[in-house]
Amino acid sequence: MTDQNPDKGPLLELRGALDALDHELLELLVRRMNIVADIAARKRSHRVRIRDLARERRVLDDRCARADELGLSADSIESIWRQLMLMSRERQAALRTEVPLDVESQTVAIIGGEGGMGSSLRTLFSDLGHEVLSADLDTELRPADAASKADVVIISVPIRDTRSVIEELGPLVRKEALFMDVTSIKADPVAAMLASTEASVVGTHPMFGPGVNTYQGQRVVICPGRGEAWLDWVRQMFSARGLVITEATPANHDSMMAIVQVLHHFKTQVLGMALSRAGATLEETLRFTSPAYLLEAYVTGRHFAQSPDLYGPIEMFNPDSARVIEVFRAAAADLAKILADGDQDAFDRVFVDVRAFFGDFTDEALEQSGFLIDRLVELSAGRSPA
Repeated sequence: MTDQNPDKGPLLELRGALDALDHELLELLVRRMNIVADIAARKRSHRVRIRDLARERRVLDDRCARADELGLSADSIESIWRQLMLMSRERQAALRTEVPLDVESQTVAIIGGEGGMGSSLRTLFSDLGHEVLSADLDTELRPADAASKADVVIISVPIRDTRSVIEELGPLVRKEALFMDVTSIKADPVAAMLASTEASVVGTHPMFGPGVNTYQGQRVVICPGRGEAWLDWVRQMFSARGLVITEATPANHDSMMAIVQVLHHFKTQVLGMALSRAGATLEETLRFTSPAYLLEAYVTGRHFAQSPDLYGPIEMFNPDSARVIEVFRAAAADLAKILADGDQDAFDRVFVDVRAFFGDFTDEALEQSGFLIDRLVELSAGRSPA
């Protein structure tokens, strides 16, 4: 009878050989990152940007061509090298590559610094070489003291408390300092900051949560308020950390967030509520899951894993919430009627109209969602190691 025990014999030896090679690969990655650090130092001294898209494309083309020659999957190698390049960019950003050598260190006070986003901001500005003060409900350093002594005062508190905190601390912010916030709505906080202080004012909205693994490629919206010098400083700091900047007026920001956040969160909550009332357990549905359903289930589960205190104010306080929710309600009613009537022609017309709205983005959507679904299936299948 053949011995099928994987813990001994030739299979064990082969796995040991794989482990040894993997350890060598890790050592090579360390050497690679050491070279990246040297490149970062050279770039900083010569004021060269971290990201060079032309160079990245040449690297990917070279590695994929070499993979083909060696009989490896070019698609898989490209995926691996994209991750390596992301690691490299993050390493360079952490080494302050895009922070000029002569940049002045500032004292940055984060009001609400012990919360999730506050903690993330502490890391971001500390990595950029600034002295960071954290003031929160239970910290020894009181918000008023932090606001009066800092060069940059950042409000990172729940939306419901933002205006009152701004009005309390705004008069304490020095005229030559910067007053900014990171709230998910902008018109009301920016107006409150402008009215409560003589300092420079910038409204910001990081479009990512506190648990991100990297700042590289994450988006932040900046709403200029008052003071060009500090506005340039904010742009420089966020760019240096690899963030993608979108500038907008507070009103334009809130209008777009009604679609990007309110409409999206409302749809996700409706889906979660409907699933919970549909008469089947989640576990039962997952036995029959398609990759697309699993992806939706993860997004919905992620939503409800977080605090209702986060999502409620985003949806309730946006000035355009009522309009986009009514748009959603009307679209759902129109589609429900088409389905109830069994009207395939009407279904086709709606489908074509919406496809036209998405335009060429449908091609990108197919490619990118296909990549995500492949990775999702790979992970969810619980692959056994070789």
